[in-house]
Amino acid sequence: MPRHKAQTAALMASPDDVEAQFYEALREADIDKLMALWTEEDDIVCIHPGGPRMVGHVAIRAAFEAVFANGAIQVHAENVRRVQSLSSSVHSVMERVDLLTAEGPKVGWVMATNVYFKTTQGWRLAVHHASPGTPHAPPEVVEAPSVLH
Repeated sequence: MPRHKAQTAALMASPDDVEAQFYEALREADIDKLMALWTEEDDIVCIHPGGPRMVGHVAIRAAFEAVFANGAIQVHAENVRRVQSLSSSVHSVMERVDLLTAEGPKVGWVMATNVYFKTTQGWRLAVHHASPGTPHAPPEVVEAPSVLH
């Protein structure tokens, strides 16, 4: 087996490996690396903060190409919550986005959900859904709040 094939197989050994590569691809603005992480299914889905639902490889690639035209995204997955079965894994992620503004460096936060499927090629991304951002890390509620809305 060629060396690069073995590295790819090892990197796709778990949903966490795919997730690490996903955020690395965003920070590197590497469209080929990013697209290699998705399942081969036709109905893969990506929703950028406040954007439309993009379905399929062509739509998702075009959306990320447009994003990368403005440069890499300095985003880091933090406080990941996982629900996993034998063939799927759902990650709720707090994405920390490092921004350079006219006033200097700032941080924004996006809540995202990543869904992974175990395939014959290893784990792959099937859904990435990111919410609109906030300037502060949203609180995490682990008990029922007294007021829901």
